[in-house]
Amino acid sequence: MAAREGEAAEAFEALASLCQAYWYPLYAFVRRRGHDHPEAEDLVQGFFARLLEKGDLEAVDRRKGRFRSFLLASCSHYLANQGDRDRALKRGGGRVSIAIDRLDGEGRYALEPSHDLTAERLFERRWALTVLESVLARLEAEQQALGKSATFEALRPALLGEGGRVPYATIAEALGLTEEAARAAATRLRRRYRQLLREEVAGTLDDRAEVDDEIRELFAALAL
Repeated sequence: MAAREGEAAEAFEALASLCQAYWYPLYAFVRRRGHDHPEAEDLVQGFFARLLEKGDLEAVDRRKGRFRSFLLASCSHYLANQGDRDRALKRGGGRVSIAIDRLDGEGRYALEPSHDLTAERLFERRWALTVLESVLARLEAEQQALGKSATFEALRPALLGEGGRVPYATIAEALGLTEEAARAAATRLRRRYRQLLREEVAGTLDDRAEVDDEIRELFAALAL
């Protein structure tokens, strides 16, 4: 919304933030569609630049669907219509440049499952992971601001439900807490994590009544 309605400088800043958050799910989508590493970088760069240059964000209407669906459909359309002329303008040749970590992108893509996960399903999975990573980063920043970094790091496995996590008794001893206090701290962290997750998801929807459905879809994508 800020990228669509703001002044030029504000709009570019908003779009840059959008790119930094969600470029990798689109990069993985483009790679799985059969484009090689350099071309995928250029296509994702060109797609985000076009959103600002061509006013494509005017088409965004959160009442008509979810923003992730808009991005996927728009990127698919962009790939279908991409020609040699646009590719000739790659890497800053007259185009708006968005910072993309090229090495990180291909490194992450090399770790993607090689089984028959379609480009669309890979996008949904990476989108879900991006949302969860963003929420975890927000929670970590909050805890650091509260001076609770050590507690957060000790309880992170419990927060994420990781298998083989350290027993609460061991965590409690390391933090100088009772086991009951350690369990209570983990419960508070999980509750705050759920709150932040709902906020993150709600920001891509017009109707908050759809938050639970969207969260269910995101976790379903992780199970693929």
